[in-house]
Amino acid sequence: MHTTAFERDLPAQEVIARSLASSVARPFWTDDAPPPPHESLTGSRSADLVIVGAGYTGLWTAVRAKERDPGRSVVVVEAKRVGWAASGRNGGFVEASLTHGEENGQRRWPEELHELDRLGHENLDAIEATVAKYSMQCDFERTGTLTVAVEPHQIEWLDADGRMDAAAAQAEVNSPTYLAAHWDRRSTALVHPARLANELARVAQELGVEIYESSPVRRLDTGGDGVDVVTDAGSIRAKQVALATNVFPSLLKRNRLMTVPVYDYVLMTRPLTDGELASIGWTNRQGLADMANQFHYYRLSADNRILFGGYDAVYYAGGRVRSQYEERQQSFTRLASHFFTTFPQLADVEFTHRWAGAIDTSTRFCAFFGTARGGRVSYAAGFTGLGVGATRFAGDVMLDLLSGESTERTTLRMVRERPLPFPPEPAASVGINLTRWSLNRADHNQGRRNLLLKTLDALGLGFDS
Repeated sequence: MHTTAFERDLPAQEVIARSLASSVARPFWTDDAPPPPHESLTGSRSADLVIVGAGYTGLWTAVRAKERDPGRSVVVVEAKRVGWAASGRNGGFVEASLTHGEENGQRRWPEELHELDRLGHENLDAIEATVAKYSMQCDFERTGTLTVAVEPHQIEWLDADGRMDAAAAQAEVNSPTYLAAHWDRRSTALVHPARLANELARVAQELGVEIYESSPVRRLDTGGDGVDVVTDAGSIRAKQVALATNVFPSLLKRNRLMTVPVYDYVLMTRPLTDGELASIGWTNRQGLADMANQFHYYRLSADNRILFGGYDAVYYAGGRVRSQYEERQQSFTRLASHFFTTFPQLADVEFTHRWAGAIDTSTRFCAFFGTARGGRVSYAAGFTGLGVGATRFAGDVMLDLLSGESTERTTLRMVRERPLPFPPEPAASVGINLTRWSLNRADHNQGRRNLLLKTLDALGLGFDS
């Protein structure tokens, strides 16, 4: 078994310790752009459509519902605050892919891949148009993604058309770890995640949507011609409901085993000086990602900080979402070490923020959809870490499903099929941890997948972040 690029030429331990010493355990994005408060739900009321969850999925569904039918009364109910969970903790990569990358789509829905690719790019174009239409201040930059090979066996995985050699890759972004790269210029935009959530909430309210925070929904009661959405202090009688709760336990029992929470860890540096920026280049400001199973993603913020995240994808036994899982020192230390291996010229840079968030992982690596309660309730969940852009598509799918009409989205096999569920505990912990071990082993063995991974591939099962 060979050592990887991040296990060679390790930075000094004192460099790592100093870089993390003054970091705070909070997401940078929500520190930088806290959401304005909204009142909680009290008493009884009614609405045409109630959306549970005020992250990207819920907010896009609200905006799209009003754009499609301005006369419809729409209410969003959120357990905590707008964008506080995954929507305020992600890397801000808005991907065109609806299938967690082309390879996953090709493996599962090859006959639909061309259509899914078209719909995904149309969706990203529509997000860009919406940002412009409503003057949304969310640091939107359509700079694409530079995918880099950091191990020799990864070079052939890059698309040969437009593949950069080591010299060209390092001229684009100066890292000694880069052996080759490919720049997809149009399939990714970058945003400030918290600002995007805040602006979606603003636009929704300007379109007439009501938003209630600090109002966890406890149950859905179905009776007559509607659904009662019940919170601790109030309820809403809804004609239709869209569930956008993602990683949190579904209000539908049928979906309780369809996702598991996987924790992803992230660091954010202080703003770089002009000299530090010059030492790495990166003048085109692309998003960056390497090609390992345990991959890193990184990007520049509007004020020239570097966000550096990924690699560890941790599942905790029991499959619960817990705030104590967010502080995992070994993950932050490992990320800092990998950062300085990637950019040794930035050895004097400190991290200001460290944080983590739970990703709603599904066995097919991308969102699934459906309806319940006689078609009055729709849902989308299981985005598996590439959902910033796909949430808008999911909102349209949920609205299509509630309308009962056949559309080009609802006829997709990707939309009609459900993934296989994860097994209950303790089998889930055993299987997921064996899979994580196997993925790590593949990264140390020229990418060769063992029998377990090959079997999971054949069954259409997996674990990813």
